[in-house]
Amino acid sequence: MLNIKELYRKSAYGVMGTLIFHILLIGGFLLAELKINGKIEKEEPITIDFTAPEELLINKQAQPVTESQKNQEQRSGSKQVNRNDQGAGSNRAVNDAIKKDKFFDAGYKRDIDAAEKMVADVNKQLSKKVSPVKKYAMPEVITEGQNRDSIKNTVYSGKSNIHYSLENRYHVRLPIPVYLTKNGGTITIDIQVDRSGKVIKAEARPVNNASDPMLSVYATQAAENTLFNSEQKAPANQKGTITYKFVAQ
Repeated sequence: MLNIKELYRKSAYGVMGTLIFHILLIGGFLLAELKINGKIEKEEPITIDFTAPEELLINKQAQPVTESQKNQEQRSGSKQVNRNDQGAGSNRAVNDAIKKDKFFDAGYKRDIDAAEKMVADVNKQLSKKVSPVKKYAMPEVITEGQNRDSIKNTVYSGKSNIHYSLENRYHVRLPIPVYLTKNGGTITIDIQVDRSGKVIKAEARPVNNASDPMLSVYATQAAENTLFNSEQKAPANQKGTITYKFVAQ
């Protein structure tokens, strides 16, 4: 017994060394084989085909529909119809609520009526023919043959008067509209005169003190028919004014 123990104690280190050597040797072989064969190839992806075989599809189409399947389809269809009916019912409920709202109906109707009336008024105004303004006969002051220095830019007709402002120009023909009305007021007309002396534009200013709205019409026509002297050195559109003072007769 002592010999066996002694033998084990002497040979234990040798056995362990042998095992370690063989383990290192096997590991070296494995490492060398990996280097020789190269990297491990990637695994190919696995593809799963979920398409049913053609035989199964044919068999499924050929199978008759059972009574329970029919009942299930009818229940599904009735649920869908019920949902559609519920949506339509909601819309009808909203429309009915709007119809029952008297305030909404009244306000909406008023807006529609007002819009229709406005359209009708516009169409009526557009359909009217604009009648031409009547030409009124007026007496005129003529300065033909007079000395230029003796011509004044203020002309009196009784208590009424006409005054014009047009730099370095004088009237050759000046219509007098003050005989056309019995009412009083002052009208100022803005004018533009060309080099030949013709009034090419006449526009009445807003009136505050005229008792007769026709005063502006009379004054505008008088200004349009006024003729000034020819002046080639004047501006092409020389601006000025003519003021008509109407005194009540």
